[in-house]
Amino acid sequence: MVKIALISGSLRKDSVSTKIAKNVGELFPTGYETEFIEIGQLPLFNEDYEQEGNTPAEYTAFRNKLNEVDAVLFVTPEYNRSFSGALKNALDVGSRPYGQSVWNGKPAAVISQSPGNLSGFGANHHLRQVLVFLNMPTVQQPEVYLANSFELFDESGKFNNQGTIDFLQSFVNTFVDLINKYKG
Repeated sequence: MVKIALISGSLRKDSVSTKIAKNVGELFPTGYETEFIEIGQLPLFNEDYEQEGNTPAEYTAFRNKLNEVDAVLFVTPEYNRSFSGALKNALDVGSRPYGQSVWNGKPAAVISQSPGNLSGFGANHHLRQVLVFLNMPTVQQPEVYLANSFELFDESGKFNNQGTIDFLQSFVNTFVDLINKYKG
């Protein structure tokens, strides 16, 4: 079984990014298991914690969860032309202690979304820059920028447009190919 972490860059209770992540998680084929991993409980990263032997339990639990997965799907809103501080904090927490990054070598994919027409373009590209440094091979094409994201769902929280589903299925298929390339 291949395990894929779903990480949303939004902490909102009714987060569009989280809805997208969970909907896309259902598009993976048999043999792929997705798990939503929360990031909102992580204290702000401070390297002093570890140097003083006081690593927060939340850091350890988060790192342990990520050590169990084979790949990561990030879904992020755009905050001020970048991705959220919560997501940056999670990336920082997972990248330490130095030399023990939970991200290293794990295939990744990025979806950005926005209620407007720019569809999180800035967030998507800023996140990709960080993933390069973290040594995460990332799906390059198709790129996924979801505009007018509040309109993507029906009343039950599922995608309401077959064209969107088909496009995201092609994205997932490409991600699966990338995962397989690095897994075996």
